Amino acid sequence: MSPTSLTQHRRIAAVLVLIPTLVALALWAFAWPAARTAPRDLPLGVAGPSSATAPLARQLEEQKGAFDLHRYPDESAARAAIEDREVYGAVVVTGQGPKLLTASAASPAVAQLLQQAVEQRAAASGGEVVTEDVVPAAASDPRGAVLNTSVLPLALAGIGAGVAVTVLGLRGVVAVAALAGSATLVGVVAAALAHSWLAALPGDWWAVAGTFALATLAVSGAVAGLAALFGRPGLGLGSLLVMLLGNPFSGAASAPEMLPEPAGAIGQWLPPGAGVSLLRSVSFFDGAAAVGPALTLTWWAVLGLGAVLVGHAVRVRRAAPAREAPEREPALAN
Repeated sequence: MSPTSLTQHRRIAAVLVLIPTLVALALWAFAWPAARTAPRDLPLGVAGPSSATAPLARQLEEQKGAFDLHRYPDESAARAAIEDREVYGAVVVTGQGPKLLTASAASPAVAQLLQQAVEQRAAASGGEVVTEDVVPAAASDPRGAVLNTSVLPLALAGIGAGVAVTVLGLRGVVAVAALAGSATLVGVVAAALAHSWLAALPGDWWAVAGTFALATLAVSGAVAGLAALFGRPGLGLGSLLVMLLGNPFSGAASAPEMLPEPAGAIGQWLPPGAGVSLLRSVSFFDGAAAVGPALTLTWWAVLGLGAVLVGHAVRVRRAAPAREAPEREPALAN
């Protein structure tokens, strides 16, 4: 077999192995969390006198591992906890029966799940539940579809910017400026669409735009940084990290606590999941619980852009000896 034929056979074998492997990884990453969606230590409040809430707490705790119960003395404290994003909802025990407080802005899927769970228990005891949405989703987008679907475009925008900077040969400070400028424009355009036009993210306009920009910069910086350190394979590594883990593990359609472990925790450490959490905070909760996801995005952006600068510096240093080496003079023949 000739060397050319052997090389072609190896390439064909690589394609035959690589494509099914990528398909299997994609199906695992997207289908596994979707098929195993269920509450896992979902923060839920129980408010009222301890003697009155004890039976309800026991009923909720029968679903082992489903809820992480937080106890509050009254309805006012439970409302404050929901607005601070400590819990997704709360059941208040009153003289007229249980009252459910939800926050569809935090997750419409969780709000619906809590309503069904509490109503089933009330129906079993012959009572009715009064439900109040303390922090509702936007009236123009009650299901949170805009926020959910924003994950993929932001990921693609970040990946596209990182790939473009690498392919176009931009290096060092120029590359950093290009990535920052691209992320800024993405933030402005995304806020104009989601906030101004669709009215789906009603928070402060600049906060929403800044979150979109920071989330995009975190992705593009990571992709370009990995490429600067490892070359073209870094592009594939960064893209796979964002698309196969960050996107399906973000919990945008439900909540991190609704995903199988450790998918929910991993998702919050990656830019897509942190970006969704930060968008919810600045859009509906006046910035409550925004510090954690904001720091996560900032670290991704800083480390990624730092890797771009370091990779450029290493290349310059390696090329310097070759440029500075003096040319050898030819020896004179005797």
